[in-house]
Amino acid sequence: MGEGVRGPRSFLPLTPAVLHILLALADAERHGYGIMREVEDRTGGDVRLGPGTLYGAIKRMLADGLIEESGERPDPEMDDQRRRYYGITDFGRRVAGAEAERLAGLVRTARAKKLITGPRYLPEGV
Repeated sequence: MGEGVRGPRSFLPLTPAVLHILLALADAERHGYGIMREVEDRTGGDVRLGPGTLYGAIKRMLADGLIEESGERPDPEMDDQRRRYYGITDFGRRVAGAEAERLAGLVRTARAKKLITGPRYLPEGV
């Protein structure tokens, strides 16, 4: 599918797994286990993607053009050839950005309604 058929906002809201995978790939290409570790580390262990969830989401995200399999490989001495590496596409980056904007709007509304306060969640300007 990808961008030609659907615009970024048509993918919203993203499932938590898809959003976490896009965030994990936003700054580096990673293999599946690397994605799982980055998500777990970034969330302090609050979010753990199991293999079924991770690889099911990856399969859909590849089909939708949000991510792509990378042709680049690290040094073979330091890598297992069976690993597949994934990177975020420009379209995936736009979808993730649209979701981040949507979530920031929800946080602004929650703050305005005094459901949350302070910088623990987001800086005041957001």
